[in-house]
Amino acid sequence: MPRTPPHGRDVRPGNTGATWEVFLVFLRLGLTSFGGPVAHLAFFREAFVERRAWLSEKAYADLVALCQFLPGPASSQVGMTIGLQRAGYAGMFAAWFAFTMPSVVLLVAFAYGLAAVGDLSDAGWIDGLKAAAVAVVAHAVLGMARSLTPDAPRATIAAAAMIVVLLFPGPATLAIAVAVAGLVGFLWLTPQEQAPRAEDAFAVRVSRRTAVACLGLFALLLAGLPLLAAWTQNAYLSLADVFYRAGSLVFGGGHVVLPLLQAETAGLVDPEVFLAGYGAAQAVPGPLFTVAGFLGASSSGTVTGIVGALVATVAIFLPAALLVVGTLPFWEALRGNAATRRVLTGINAGVVGILAAALYDPVFTTGILGNGVNALVLAVAAFVALHSWKVPAWAVVIAAGALGWVVF
Repeated sequence: MPRTPPHGRDVRPGNTGATWEVFLVFLRLGLTSFGGPVAHLAFFREAFVERRAWLSEKAYADLVALCQFLPGPASSQVGMTIGLQRAGYAGMFAAWFAFTMPSVVLLVAFAYGLAAVGDLSDAGWIDGLKAAAVAVVAHAVLGMARSLTPDAPRATIAAAAMIVVLLFPGPATLAIAVAVAGLVGFLWLTPQEQAPRAEDAFAVRVSRRTAVACLGLFALLLAGLPLLAAWTQNAYLSLADVFYRAGSLVFGGGHVVLPLLQAETAGLVDPEVFLAGYGAAQAVPGPLFTVAGFLGASSSGTVTGIVGALVATVAIFLPAALLVVGTLPFWEALRGNAATRRVLTGINAGVVGILAAALYDPVFTTGILGNGVNALVLAVAAFVALHSWKVPAWAVVIAAGALGWVVF
């Protein structure tokens, strides 16, 4: 028997929606999704699996697994794919634009008024938002664990992944944990545990010809932009090359991209300005990759200001879009293979463990340990509102920010 989705709504993999619907939902997420990529995935799950039932828990977990394997910002790639599934290429663009631009606008404004804005690290509303992120991630981990680790083998894979990531932190550990979880799933889990269901599919609106073209363009730009920039000495191409390369070569997204960006922009952005932008990026919603907008606007090169921000932002996210479109048709075909399903089931269990590890560090350690008992009380209240009272995540985040401004 297929599982009945929450709120009595059916999951229809081929269901289409209007572009404006995708835009509005992702705009709300872009304005309220604080807490980094792990929290973003939790917000997405609440919005698209629980509240709107645009895809099933299993389909969402498989999508997260795919994006964990691709370079670039995983949460943004998940959002792009959901927009693509819902409303085609226009929906994909709407999802990216609405989720990304609020953060870019805030960071560009911060670049223009850096001296006036000052340090945001001690703002009470920021502490409130961090506490809300703890509740959102905990709610997501609990929900995904119920669905994706319902038996002893999968729970064991999740626990092992969590332990390894906590004991040996680092982006390489994440990649190894995901790969090993997939291998264990292939060797240990039985085919009966991975029987496919119709509601676990998601529509792939990409032809194989288009997919191959996108993969070819991705490789062409990665290899050709440095040569073309050096040959033409064009400032726009040089700036685009820096950020395109960063978006193409970083696995794990989020904080992992910062060391590469710091090295690549050493001659363009003052180190103190870079650190100020990094701090500001923690205080705005949306993907951390939008720090590219701040760096482009702060560049001391020929291309700077709003134009520099646009070039840098488009360049750093373009590889993610090309890779998503380029891999989706082949991914959907692989998901139907029995051996691949075993691997994916192991990976999904491993992802639950990785999210559980992230719930402790950095989400709990940043949001609770440094802010005392008030932060813990606020996080518990936010969790109860989400889990028991079914309050939308965006409303919980706004309320937590307001309470944090009063309490901290």
